[in-house]
Amino acid sequence: MKPSFRQITRTFQAFFCLCAMLAHTGFTQPQRVSTQKVPQRPNIIFIMTDDHAAHAISAYGSKINRTPNIDRLARDGMRFTNCFVTNSICTPSRAAILTGKYSHMNGVPVFNRFDGSQPHLAKYLQAAGYQTAIVGKWHLGSDPTGFDHWNILPGQGAYHDPILIEMGQRKKHTGYATDIITDFSLEFIKNRSKDRPFFLMYHHKAPHRPWQPDEKHAQMFAGVQVPEPETFNDDYATRSAAAAEATMRIDRDLQPSDYKLIPPDGLSDAELKKWKYQRYMRDYLACVASVDDNVGRLLDYLDGSGLAQNTIVIYTSDQGFFLGNHNWFDKRFMYEESLRMPFLIRWPNQIKPGTVNDGMILNVDFAPMLLDAAGLPVPADMQGRSFLPLLRGQKPKDWRTSMYYRYYHYPQHHRVQPHYGVRNHRYKLIYFNKLNQWELFDLRNDPHELKNLYSDPRYPSVMKKLKSEMYRLKKALKDENQFEDELPKSEL
Repeated sequence: MKPSFRQITRTFQAFFCLCAMLAHTGFTQPQRVSTQKVPQRPNIIFIMTDDHAAHAISAYGSKINRTPNIDRLARDGMRFTNCFVTNSICTPSRAAILTGKYSHMNGVPVFNRFDGSQPHLAKYLQAAGYQTAIVGKWHLGSDPTGFDHWNILPGQGAYHDPILIEMGQRKKHTGYATDIITDFSLEFIKNRSKDRPFFLMYHHKAPHRPWQPDEKHAQMFAGVQVPEPETFNDDYATRSAAAAEATMRIDRDLQPSDYKLIPPDGLSDAELKKWKYQRYMRDYLACVASVDDNVGRLLDYLDGSGLAQNTIVIYTSDQGFFLGNHNWFDKRFMYEESLRMPFLIRWPNQIKPGTVNDGMILNVDFAPMLLDAAGLPVPADMQGRSFLPLLRGQKPKDWRTSMYYRYYHYPQHHRVQPHYGVRNHRYKLIYFNKLNQWELFDLRNDPHELKNLYSDPRYPSVMKKLKSEMYRLKKALKDENQFEDELPKSEL
């Protein structure tokens, strides 16, 4: 079928609009754009939850729950086993995902307001003719920009009877947030302009603290003994002072509002810790179960409506999360459970079903990849890189083998010390800059990061290489000047 005059006109308008936008912002040089032609611009649905750890998804081998609908994306598409966040905290991760830039470049290192005047993924797609929308958790302080439609929770939002802000108007809704966010997401898809591709950010509050399940799932794990992680009784013996200082322990720092019931009388300290863990995890997993049901609703609609064939569907979380690992809840640290993000993607006829990819991807790569998948140039100032070749089973020879991380927020919210570091496929080096303390882990022989090898005399060459790589990355990412006053003179 030949395109109509209206479609041709719209295409040229979108092209000139995009060119004007790129010229205005100075982003005229495309970066690593795939040369393989995409026959038709795909729709994009970006599903993101808050604090959903990969080890609470059965596609990732979870020992604590099952997520059959989320797993459909792994079965029908690709599962990434090495997807990492660059700053493990909600607001900075969301800014990095939108802009393709690290925290020091996009202006959001902590819980500060996102400058919506800067260019970002939704703006580029909108300028290219995509109909754009965000529904659910935004958590970036300012009103969304670059979206034709937005309907967001204020701040963290509420689980039950939430207020949502729809295009600037606050409205209270009756029901459970996970269901309501799905209802409005489906409403957008059904009522969209049919002659344009769409980009939908479908963002859940769940399973963020305070872990309040809906009535349907509230008793789903009642009586179930959730397995304790191997590091449940970690004593932080070889780590820096940062691990002991952090206030996010299951036994000491969970609040009555978290576990919601009065503990039984006569429990020992060890028994009370186990009881608190079970209460925490049962509610957390019940919130995940509601997300999984609603992801199923969305996927069923795409399949039934015929939209699935030309729609990219992504499932991820804004970062990882500790589920009793190291006796912790929350995130922030560069340790694996916090650093690792789930990333599942389905794109029929483009991604081979049931594939697993161990390529190292970062949250700053999401925007470049989606622009590339839509056939658009990747702005030269985006620090992430499109991993479209990985989706097609190709691995560029120069694909990254290490990644850089930095966390800033201290002392607020759990007293996790500021730190930065580098991770490659075997080793991880972390520097707690205010403490002037280092940690080195061999991830192959110590996957739970229990033994700090920094003072081990057998690893000087490993440490030298990792430090050199960390300094190389921070220089390449234009973060070097911020470190000069923090590093010991011997490290400069």
